[in-house]
Amino acid sequence: MDFNLTEEHLMIRDAARDFAQTELLPGVIERDEKQEFPNELVRKMGELGFMGVMVDPKYGGSGMDAVSYVLIMEELSKIDASASVMVSVNNSLVCYGLEAYGTEEQKQKYLTKLATGEQIGAFCLSEPEAGSDATSQATTAEDKGDYYLLNGTKNWITNGGRADTYLVIAQTDRAKGHRGINAFIIEKGMEGFHIGPKEDKLGIRGSDTHTLQFNDVKVPKENRIGEDGFGFKFAMKTLSGGRIGIAAQALGIASGAYELALKYSKDRKAFGTEICNHQAIAFKLADMYTEIAAARHLVMAAACKKDAGENYDREGAMAKLYASKVAMEQTVEAVQIHGGNGFVKEYHVERLMRDAKITQIYEGTSEIQKIVISRSLIRD
Repeated sequence: MDFNLTEEHLMIRDAARDFAQTELLPGVIERDEKQEFPNELVRKMGELGFMGVMVDPKYGGSGMDAVSYVLIMEELSKIDASASVMVSVNNSLVCYGLEAYGTEEQKQKYLTKLATGEQIGAFCLSEPEAGSDATSQATTAEDKGDYYLLNGTKNWITNGGRADTYLVIAQTDRAKGHRGINAFIIEKGMEGFHIGPKEDKLGIRGSDTHTLQFNDVKVPKENRIGEDGFGFKFAMKTLSGGRIGIAAQALGIASGAYELALKYSKDRKAFGTEICNHQAIAFKLADMYTEIAAARHLVMAAACKKDAGENYDREGAMAKLYASKVAMEQTVEAVQIHGGNGFVKEYHVERLMRDAKITQIYEGTSEIQKIVISRSLIRD
């Protein structure tokens, strides 16, 4: 694997960095406090090609590779993980799922708008009793001939309130187990589809997270993705790619915290010198940089595997497991280096620490990543 970035990769990274610094940084603290993210910023991310990074240009996408996607995610996440999770879900779970497994009609109707950021998508798998255990879907889709009747509840849905298109996983035939699960395209405004209140979260507070209710929602047969019974495989395939996105988000959170800690350590003085000159702080910075570099190699390795068309299930799980651990540990260290200032909002690191935790939970907890990794090792 060649981790040397091409000139195009550097331009993409710099464009994402510039957007994050000039557009996302102003107001990021206020957005976190108010739990909001303006549509204007989503529109700008769409204009820059961030909402359909890897989608074929014929469907309105940017046609970039997974390495480019990782670079964009890292730069956005350094500043605002609420912005990057919207990008991640729209790219990894929704656009990828539709482009890889949808019909041409589904791509023309939905993907073309999602890839440009004209619309935004949500991926609906988790339920009150089916988070990590994705096979235990209580949401049902009863086959009525030319349509399905959808009933159930989905929890912790990112973009739940602002999305236009929802990919919903539901059980059609419980007797078939995971082979009786299907994936459906649901549109906002369908009769019987209700969006619950926004969740009041620890981190990524600018991203809206909701519970969704489906009460006798009529879903046309043409809105099913793939063959009958393909839903569980669809969910697992999309989540595998999603892990690369969240790993890159975790990497960005850790990297952003490190950059703030390094700058602060060069400005802050104690005992007659900048605190970076004290071994206790210097060694913290050395450990932070090393851990982040190791995480970056794992994330890039997974992206390179994906770009090469090889199986990246294990690499994606490894990247997410390790990068999320690094994000949690190194944001805590960044707060420590800031001392009392790290505990107040003005210096940003407390928000990054709060944002880091979710990377160990969504799109498969760290425990689930260990299952994926260990099973692949045993299989080999």
